[in-house]
Amino acid sequence: LSEYGSEKAFQKLAEENSKINVKVFRNGKLVNVDIDDIVVNDVVLLESGDRVCADGVLVSGEVYADESMLSGEPKEKYKKSGDNVFRGSIITNKHGIMKVNAVGTNTFYGNIAKSIEEDSPISPLKLRLRKLAQTISKIGYFCAFLVMLSYLFNVIVVENNFEFNSIINMLTDYKSLVPHLLYSLTLAVTIIVVCVPEGLPMMITLVLSSNMKRMLKNNVLVRKLVGIETAGNINILFSDKTGTITKGEFSVVGLYLYDNTFFKSFDSIKSDKLKELMYLSLIYNNAAYFDDKEIIGGNVTDRAIMKFVGSNDRTKYETLSEESFDSKIKYSSVTLNYEKSTTFYKGAYEKLSNKISFCYDKTGAKRLIKKQELDSLVDKYSKDGYRIITLTTCSGSSHTFLGFVLIKDEVRKESIEGIKMVKEAGIQTVMLTGDSLETAKNIACEVGLISDNNDIVITSDELNEMSDEKVKKVLPNLKVVARSLPNDKKRLVLLSQELGLVVGMTGDGVNDAPALKKADVGFAMGSGTEVAKEVSDIVIIDDNFLSIAKTILFGRTIFKSIRKFIIFQLTVNLCAVSLSVIGPLVGIVTPVTVIQMLWINMVMDTLAGIAFAYEAPLKDYMKEKPKKKDEPIMNSYMINEIFSTGMFSTLICFFFLKSKYIHQLFRIDNNDKYVMTAFFGLFIFLAIFNSFNARTHRLNLFANIFRNKAFLLIVSLIIVVQLFLIYCGGSIFRTTGLTFLEFQVM
Repeated sequence: LSEYGSEKAFQKLAEENSKINVKVFRNGKLVNVDIDDIVVNDVVLLESGDRVCADGVLVSGEVYADESMLSGEPKEKYKKSGDNVFRGSIITNKHGIMKVNAVGTNTFYGNIAKSIEEDSPISPLKLRLRKLAQTISKIGYFCAFLVMLSYLFNVIVVENNFEFNSIINMLTDYKSLVPHLLYSLTLAVTIIVVCVPEGLPMMITLVLSSNMKRMLKNNVLVRKLVGIETAGNINILFSDKTGTITKGEFSVVGLYLYDNTFFKSFDSIKSDKLKELMYLSLIYNNAAYFDDKEIIGGNVTDRAIMKFVGSNDRTKYETLSEESFDSKIKYSSVTLNYEKSTTFYKGAYEKLSNKISFCYDKTGAKRLIKKQELDSLVDKYSKDGYRIITLTTCSGSSHTFLGFVLIKDEVRKESIEGIKMVKEAGIQTVMLTGDSLETAKNIACEVGLISDNNDIVITSDELNEMSDEKVKKVLPNLKVVARSLPNDKKRLVLLSQELGLVVGMTGDGVNDAPALKKADVGFAMGSGTEVAKEVSDIVIIDDNFLSIAKTILFGRTIFKSIRKFIIFQLTVNLCAVSLSVIGPLVGIVTPVTVIQMLWINMVMDTLAGIAFAYEAPLKDYMKEKPKKKDEPIMNSYMINEIFSTGMFSTLICFFFLKSKYIHQLFRIDNNDKYVMTAFFGLFIFLAIFNSFNARTHRLNLFANIFRNKAFLLIVSLIIVVQLFLIYCGGSIFRTTGLTFLEFQVM
């Protein structure tokens, strides 16, 4: 259902967009039409707050467009006449007229949505289980053939004392031979039932769903169950910066004056003169405003400044003139009737620096300035990753420097811990961001992503200049891609997969959808677009990198649980099949009956599946190296444990069945019913012991046992049912009641 839903993402997108009305010039009049009725060459009016309905060219006016839905970056882009405007972006300021040149699926937005219909890669778990199932099936059929052969050899050859004539007579006596053939076939089918792990799919569903509920409490919503397990096998993780590693919202860190005074809050300014100047500059020269408690209008810089000041009272002084921000001049200004006439400027340092001659100190007094010192301050804060907004005032020809507004998309404290966890897990994290190289590098160092001289930081342009083979060579040391574009993500995913890596990708915008779909596991952000969520495997509700690290831990826990279950099941399988194959050759025709075998099968399949499904996530798992995509689910440790424990259990069983000393401890009867009842109990209790042995590699078999209460409940249930079958199973289960001494021997 989840996979079907993701393929319907584009249809859902179209349904949502069809509700939008668009202002179009037709027959010389401005009319409202549905978005589905827009055609190429239509002329559309774009105003603040409008969602762009199609791809087109701005033919007049100028606008600021929020393209975060397409690019993932929150910074608005200035569009002038002749610039392209894309469907899905939102007009945040000013207005203009656009001529439509592409609609529907022919738009940039539509092409992205169409591309998510491509098939997702097969998960590593499916690949491994497919190979394991093929191997176990072959072994099962081979063992079934051996059991048939062993049983028939016993009844035809051994019981006839290897006499040729007796053997020939039995083979020609069809009435006598057919029942033995049918019974041998029944034994073979039983062995196949026991060998084939039909409980494995159920166990996997249980372990995935149980962890899914636990993950929801950790702000992780799993859309596709297999995505959890895949997350545990990630070798390389491509992560967005904005909103995942950083908070995703620009905020004012503080105000910095020329005399090294730093104000972390607006109210911390002590000088009334300086405070008033700052207020006039920050509030009057600002396109954002408070609507009740919500800040609306303006761009992200204006809204961040408005939040920092916390007020927008513009009634004290009259506005004489104003000039809105323009990307050509890179500043905005407002002239107030303050001290007759004063103009306040706010913008880029390089556009205002040549006009600055004076500055204000923390007391509000004016004095001369050394421009070289101001230049060095700008260089310092630029390298530290701050966006610097310069404030000046002007009452004549020269400007007076008021201060710097330092704005930053702050790093999430939790992301530092998350990146550390992921790094310890042997997973390479690559940060993809639209920021400049210096800003991206600074943030990567701050969160601990860059820690070595061999770490590579490149821009999108540098990446695109490289051939695929060159990218594959630098990929192992790649840490940051600055000025990242949507196509970079998909390319990096595909090249990583060609290297045999299991790839994780984060995203929130429509442009991220193809990369999320192509990745082995796609992480969509809770605040992201619906299209991104539809194609993802996992949704990170709180947009937090630490939650991604926790998802990887749960994924590794799931893989560990599956391996524990396989160790337990195949150990019991090996013991049961060995008894069935070797037993007839040493005079034990049916050490375990068909009905008993089915109960054993239920214990090692269904009940064990439930028990191992609730294993706790241990932080130790994050200190292991990630598994390769082609690494088989069975490793040498598992094979050694299965073989050694299985053979040990088999030897104990044969010793119990063939030892005269053991037999003397039980009541004597013709059919050895007391011994065989005790053996049935012995086999089940050996399986229970093996379950404790399989769930931990430690010498302490009870390590972390109380963190899996389901395991203890299932073991208790098996013991109770087994005791019931021993004393009440009767002829159906070939059991009879044992004395206390006989029970102790068992």
